[in-house]
Amino acid sequence: MATTRSRVLPARAPSRAPLPAVPPVPRPGAAPVVELREVSKVYDGGSVGLERASMKIGRGEFVFLVGATGCGKSTCIRLLLKELEPSAGSILIAGKDLDEVGRKQVPLLRRNIGTVFQDYKLLPNRTVYDNVAYSLKVIGEPRQEIRRKVPDILRLVGLSTKLHNYPDQLSGGEQQRVSIARAFVNHPPLLLADEPTGNLDPETSIGIMQLIYRINRTGTTVVVATHDKEMVDKMRRRVIELREGRIVRDELSGLYRPDESTTEFAVRLRGEMGVGAEGHPN
Repeated sequence: MATTRSRVLPARAPSRAPLPAVPPVPRPGAAPVVELREVSKVYDGGSVGLERASMKIGRGEFVFLVGATGCGKSTCIRLLLKELEPSAGSILIAGKDLDEVGRKQVPLLRRNIGTVFQDYKLLPNRTVYDNVAYSLKVIGEPRQEIRRKVPDILRLVGLSTKLHNYPDQLSGGEQQRVSIARAFVNHPPLLLADEPTGNLDPETSIGIMQLIYRINRTGTTVVVATHDKEMVDKMRRRVIELREGRIVRDELSGLYRPDESTTEFAVRLRGEMGVGAEGHPN
């Protein structure tokens, strides 16, 4: 009989007032793309990244992880990428327990997860085309497929005329579009974005969120960690709020139209955020 390895969370003296427990929102149908079961992460030194966090995120969902700096958003992203190991609990991706994923299998896991960061993480000495192509080369994609996929994804993100530019020749919004193209060129079933609009102005942020929404509409599950309250409020998507490492809110918004086009989405978002066509507040 197979044995299940359990982790024990180091004991800590209570130092905070208890927060209300929030059960995970149930999702009907197939196995969740992301599932956390009573996950805790305690760093060396005793600081808490996550505490008994449970959530289920279904296929094709668009979910925001929100909360103040240090609340556990980035810890959650890093745990899903297996950059960190939990101190207790279980993490499953598409039904696969990450505790069963060995070090040699981690690159294969990450091929199925696109990741977008606040600071873009582009290779400065490579062109736009080569930055995107590199993510395919490292997984052994044939050259013919790279030549087909890279121009296609750059058209999707609106950078078809920037193939030969270098990152320092692009605006911040354009660099983030390259980052998104690189993350999505292999069409992963899960896209994680950690503060993707953190360094961008309101109009550019709307364009980036419109692009991520377009990717979500292809069926990709999207998880966005952000502290941009206004953007989250206007997006009208599921929100999971973290506070001091604990989930204190997990709610669905029933206000948005599931069939809303990306153009309608951008127009609505600009109007509700008071941003004009030129990117300035109205």
